[in-house]
Amino acid sequence: MPRALGRSGLQVSRVGLGTVKLGRTSGVKYPVAFELPSDAELDEFLDAAWEMGVRLYDTAPAYGSSEERLAPFVARHRHEMILCTKCGEEFSEEGSRYDFSAKSLRASLEASLRRLGSECIDLLLLHSNGEDLEILKETDAVETLQNLKSEGKARAIGISAKTEEGVRAAADTLDVVMAPYSLHAPKLAEALQYVHSRGVGVLGIKGLSSGHLALTGEDATKQALRHVLSRSFLDALILGTINRDHLAQAVHLAQEMDESGG
Repeated sequence: MPRALGRSGLQVSRVGLGTVKLGRTSGVKYPVAFELPSDAELDEFLDAAWEMGVRLYDTAPAYGSSEERLAPFVARHRHEMILCTKCGEEFSEEGSRYDFSAKSLRASLEASLRRLGSECIDLLLLHSNGEDLEILKETDAVETLQNLKSEGKARAIGISAKTEEGVRAAADTLDVVMAPYSLHAPKLAEALQYVHSRGVGVLGIKGLSSGHLALTGEDATKQALRHVLSRSFLDALILGTINRDHLAQAVHLAQEMDESGG
Protein backbone atom coordinates (compact mmCIF):
# COMPACT_ATOMS: atom_id res chain seq x y z
CA MET A 1 0.00 0.00 0.00
CA PRO A 2 1.38 3.45 -0.89
CA ARG A 3 1.86 5.87 1.95
CA ALA A 4 1.80 9.66 2.03
CA LEU A 5 5.29 11.09 2.40
CA GLY A 6 4.44 13.69 5.02
CA ARG A 7 3.04 16.92 3.59
CA SER A 8 5.08 16.59 0.40
CA GLY A 9 2.13 15.48 -1.73
CA LEU A 10 4.07 12.38 -2.81
CA GLN A 11 2.81 8.82 -2.33
CA VAL A 12 5.57 6.25 -1.81
CA SER A 13 5.87 2.49 -1.58
CA ARG A 14 6.80 1.31 1.92
CA VAL A 15 10.08 -0.04 0.57
CA GLY A 16 12.19 1.96 -1.85
CA LEU A 17 15.32 0.98 -3.74
CA GLY A 18 18.61 2.72 -3.05
CA THR A 19 20.85 2.54 -6.10
CA VAL A 20 24.44 3.21 -5.06
CA LYS A 21 25.30 -0.42 -5.88
CA LEU A 22 24.18 0.15 -9.46
CA GLY A 23 26.96 2.63 -10.14
CA ARG A 24 29.75 2.67 -7.57
CA THR A 25 31.96 0.13 -5.79
CA SER A 26 34.66 2.34 -4.25
CA GLY A 27 34.44 4.33 -1.04
CA VAL A 28 31.40 2.44 0.24
CA LYS A 29 30.95 0.87 3.67
CA TYR A 30 29.32 -2.44 2.86
CA PRO A 31 30.81 -5.48 4.63
CA VAL A 32 31.08 -7.64 1.49
CA ALA A 33 32.72 -6.63 -1.78
CA PHE A 34 30.45 -6.59 -4.82
CA GLU A 35 30.61 -6.00 -8.56
CA LEU A 36 28.36 -3.71 -10.52
CA PRO A 37 25.62 -5.64 -12.31
CA SER A 38 25.87 -5.97 -16.08
CA ASP A 39 23.30 -4.11 -18.17
CA ALA A 40 21.30 -7.32 -18.60
CA GLU A 41 21.46 -8.09 -14.88
CA LEU A 42 20.44 -4.54 -14.07
CA ASP A 43 17.41 -4.66 -16.37
CA GLU A 44 16.31 -7.96 -14.86
CA PHE A 45 16.75 -6.70 -11.30
CA LEU A 46 14.91 -3.42 -11.86
CA ASP A 47 12.05 -5.19 -13.64
CA ALA A 48 11.81 -7.60 -10.69
CA ALA A 49 11.71 -4.68 -8.23
CA TRP A 50 8.91 -3.10 -10.24
CA GLU A 51 6.93 -6.34 -10.26
CA MET A 52 7.31 -6.49 -6.47
CA GLY A 53 5.61 -3.11 -6.22
CA VAL A 54 8.65 -0.92 -5.55
CA ARG A 55 7.80 2.57 -6.79
CA LEU A 56 10.39 4.71 -4.96
CA TYR A 57 13.90 4.90 -6.44
CA ASP A 58 16.71 6.82 -4.80
CA THR A 59 19.90 7.86 -6.57
CA ALA A 60 22.53 10.63 -6.47
CA PRO A 61 25.36 12.14 -8.53
CA ALA A 62 27.71 10.70 -5.90
CA TYR A 63 26.52 7.18 -6.79
CA GLY A 64 28.88 6.85 -9.73
CA SER A 65 27.04 5.87 -12.93
CA SER A 66 23.76 5.13 -11.12
CA GLU A 67 21.76 7.97 -12.68
CA GLU A 68 22.82 7.13 -16.24
CA ARG A 69 22.14 3.45 -15.72
CA LEU A 70 18.69 4.15 -14.32
CA ALA A 71 17.68 6.29 -17.30
CA PRO A 72 16.21 3.53 -19.53
CA PHE A 73 14.14 2.22 -16.63
CA VAL A 74 13.02 5.75 -15.77
CA ALA A 75 11.93 6.27 -19.38
CA ARG A 76 9.64 3.24 -19.15
CA HIS A 77 8.07 4.14 -15.80
CA ARG A 78 8.57 7.86 -15.23
CA HIS A 79 4.94 8.77 -14.59
CA GLU A 80 4.32 5.86 -12.22
CA MET A 81 7.40 6.14 -10.02
CA ILE A 82 8.77 8.47 -7.37
CA LEU A 83 12.28 9.46 -8.37
CA CYS A 84 14.65 10.91 -5.80
CA THR A 85 18.12 12.33 -6.36
CA LYS A 86 20.45 14.55 -4.39
CA CYS A 87 22.76 17.52 -4.76
CA GLY A 88 25.71 18.93 -2.87
CA GLU A 89 28.08 15.96 -3.18
CA GLU A 90 30.14 14.76 -6.14
CA PHE A 91 32.33 11.65 -5.99
CA SER A 92 35.49 10.85 -7.94
CA GLU A 93 38.65 8.79 -7.50
CA GLU A 94 39.87 11.48 -5.12
CA GLY A 95 36.80 11.00 -2.93
CA SER A 96 33.79 13.18 -2.14
CA ARG A 97 33.64 16.90 -2.85
CA TYR A 98 30.87 19.01 -1.29
CA ASP A 99 29.54 22.33 -2.54
CA PHE A 100 26.25 23.78 -1.31
CA SER A 101 26.37 27.08 -3.19
CA ALA A 102 23.36 28.05 -5.29
CA LYS A 103 25.36 27.82 -8.52
CA SER A 104 26.64 24.34 -7.75
CA LEU A 105 23.28 22.96 -6.59
CA ARG A 106 21.52 24.24 -9.70
CA ALA A 107 24.21 22.81 -11.98
CA SER A 108 24.03 19.51 -10.14
CA LEU A 109 20.28 19.18 -10.60
CA GLU A 110 20.44 20.12 -14.27
CA ALA A 111 23.10 17.47 -14.84
CA SER A 112 21.04 14.88 -12.94
CA LEU A 113 17.95 15.66 -15.02
CA ARG A 114 19.95 15.18 -18.22
CA ARG A 115 21.40 11.89 -17.02
CA LEU A 116 18.01 10.61 -15.85
CA GLY A 117 16.18 11.86 -18.93
CA SER A 118 13.57 13.74 -16.90
CA GLU A 119 12.28 17.31 -16.90
CA CYS A 120 11.80 17.38 -13.14
CA ILE A 121 12.63 15.33 -10.07
CA ASP A 122 10.02 14.19 -7.59
CA LEU A 123 12.26 14.59 -4.57
CA LEU A 124 15.50 16.58 -4.38
CA LEU A 125 17.63 16.16 -1.27
CA LEU A 126 20.72 17.91 0.03
CA HIS A 127 23.45 15.26 0.32
CA SER A 128 24.87 16.23 3.70
CA ASN A 129 28.51 15.76 4.67
CA GLY A 130 27.44 15.57 8.31
CA GLU A 131 27.47 19.31 8.92
CA ASP A 132 23.69 19.46 8.71
CA LEU A 133 23.09 22.65 10.67
CA GLU A 134 25.77 24.58 8.81
CA ILE A 135 24.31 23.52 5.47
CA LEU A 136 20.77 24.46 6.48
CA LYS A 137 21.56 27.69 8.31
CA GLU A 138 24.76 29.13 6.82
CA THR A 139 24.55 28.41 3.07
CA ASP A 140 22.16 29.22 0.22
CA ALA A 141 21.09 25.57 0.04
CA VAL A 142 17.56 25.79 1.47
CA GLU A 143 16.66 28.93 -0.48
CA THR A 144 18.04 27.37 -3.65
CA LEU A 145 15.99 24.20 -3.22
CA GLN A 146 12.88 26.26 -2.49
CA ASN A 147 13.47 28.24 -5.69
CA LEU A 148 13.98 25.05 -7.71
CA LYS A 149 10.72 23.73 -6.34
CA SER A 150 8.84 26.93 -7.21
CA GLU A 151 10.30 26.72 -10.73
CA GLY A 152 8.91 23.21 -11.17
CA LYS A 153 12.28 21.48 -11.24
CA ALA A 154 11.50 19.50 -8.06
CA ARG A 155 8.13 18.49 -6.63
CA ALA A 156 9.43 18.18 -3.07
CA ILE A 157 12.69 19.05 -1.30
CA GLY A 158 14.60 17.82 1.72
CA ILE A 159 17.88 16.71 3.20
CA SER A 160 19.68 13.43 3.68
CA ALA A 161 20.70 14.22 7.24
CA LYS A 162 23.07 12.64 9.72
CA THR A 163 22.52 14.51 12.99
CA GLU A 164 19.68 15.08 15.42
CA GLU A 165 20.10 18.84 15.14
CA GLY A 166 19.92 18.67 11.36
CA VAL A 167 16.80 16.52 11.40
CA ARG A 168 15.01 18.91 13.75
CA ALA A 169 16.07 22.02 11.84
CA ALA A 170 14.65 20.62 8.62
CA ALA A 171 11.12 20.78 10.03
CA ASP A 172 10.97 24.55 9.52
CA THR A 173 11.78 24.73 5.83
CA LEU A 174 11.81 21.34 4.07
CA ASP A 175 9.31 18.68 3.02
CA VAL A 176 11.29 15.49 3.66
CA VAL A 177 14.11 14.12 5.79
CA MET A 178 16.14 11.04 4.92
CA ALA A 179 18.19 9.66 7.79
CA PRO A 180 19.79 6.47 9.12
CA TYR A 181 17.69 4.41 11.48
CA SER A 182 17.97 0.76 12.48
CA LEU A 183 17.37 -1.64 15.34
CA HIS A 184 20.97 -1.18 16.49
CA ALA A 185 21.31 2.52 15.61
CA PRO A 186 18.09 4.18 16.87
CA LYS A 187 19.59 7.43 18.14
CA LEU A 188 17.68 9.66 15.68
CA ALA A 189 14.29 8.17 16.58
CA GLU A 190 13.11 11.02 18.79
CA ALA A 191 14.11 13.70 16.29
CA LEU A 192 12.51 11.79 13.41
CA GLN A 193 9.32 11.35 15.39
CA TYR A 194 9.30 15.08 16.11
CA VAL A 195 9.63 16.19 12.48
CA HIS A 196 7.11 13.59 11.33
CA SER A 197 4.61 15.03 13.82
CA ARG A 198 5.23 18.38 12.12
CA GLY A 199 4.21 16.97 8.73
CA VAL A 200 7.69 16.24 7.39
CA GLY A 201 8.04 13.06 5.35
CA VAL A 202 10.61 10.63 6.73
CA LEU A 203 12.65 8.13 4.72
CA GLY A 204 14.77 5.65 6.65
CA ILE A 205 18.12 4.43 5.36
CA LYS A 206 20.67 1.93 6.64
CA GLY A 207 17.89 -0.19 8.11
CA LEU A 208 20.23 -3.18 7.95
CA SER A 209 23.26 -1.15 9.06
CA SER A 210 24.73 -0.97 5.53
CA GLY A 211 24.28 -4.71 5.10
CA HIS A 212 25.98 -5.79 8.31
CA LEU A 213 22.73 -7.04 9.86
CA ALA A 214 22.00 -9.09 6.72
CA LEU A 215 24.99 -11.25 7.59
CA THR A 216 23.54 -12.32 10.93
CA GLY A 217 20.99 -14.77 9.53
CA GLU A 218 17.48 -14.67 8.09
CA ASP A 219 15.69 -14.46 11.44
CA ALA A 220 17.85 -11.57 12.63
CA THR A 221 17.42 -9.80 9.30
CA LYS A 222 13.65 -10.18 9.49
CA GLN A 223 13.64 -8.89 13.06
CA ALA A 224 15.65 -5.84 12.04
CA LEU A 225 13.38 -5.12 9.06
CA ARG A 226 10.25 -5.61 11.13
CA HIS A 227 11.54 -3.16 13.74
CA VAL A 228 12.21 -0.45 11.17
CA LEU A 229 8.99 -0.96 9.22
CA SER A 230 6.92 -0.84 12.39
CA ARG A 231 8.08 2.69 13.28
CA SER A 232 5.11 4.98 12.67
CA PHE A 233 7.41 7.93 11.97
CA LEU A 234 9.08 6.21 8.99
CA ASP A 235 7.04 6.59 5.83
CA ALA A 236 9.34 4.30 3.83
CA LEU A 237 12.56 2.35 4.11
CA ILE A 238 15.18 2.79 1.38
CA LEU A 239 17.01 -0.50 0.94
CA GLY A 240 20.32 -0.26 -0.91
CA THR A 241 20.72 -3.66 -2.53
CA ILE A 242 21.25 -5.57 -5.75
CA ASN A 243 20.07 -8.80 -4.13
CA ARG A 244 16.59 -9.68 -5.35
CA ASP A 245 15.93 -11.99 -2.39
CA HIS A 246 16.80 -9.31 0.17
CA LEU A 247 14.54 -6.79 -1.56
CA ALA A 248 11.70 -9.30 -1.85
CA GLN A 249 11.99 -10.17 1.84
CA ALA A 250 11.58 -6.52 2.83
CA VAL A 251 8.70 -5.90 0.42
CA HIS A 252 6.80 -9.02 1.50
CA LEU A 253 7.30 -8.19 5.17
CA ALA A 254 6.02 -4.65 4.63
CA GLN A 255 2.97 -6.02 2.84
CA GLU A 256 2.26 -8.52 5.61
CA MET A 257 2.57 -5.84 8.27
CA ASP A 258 0.29 -3.45 6.39
CA GLU A 259 -2.34 -6.16 5.93
CA SER A 260 -2.20 -7.19 9.59
CA GLY A 261 -2.05 -3.65 10.90
CA GLY A 262 1.34 -4.40 12.50
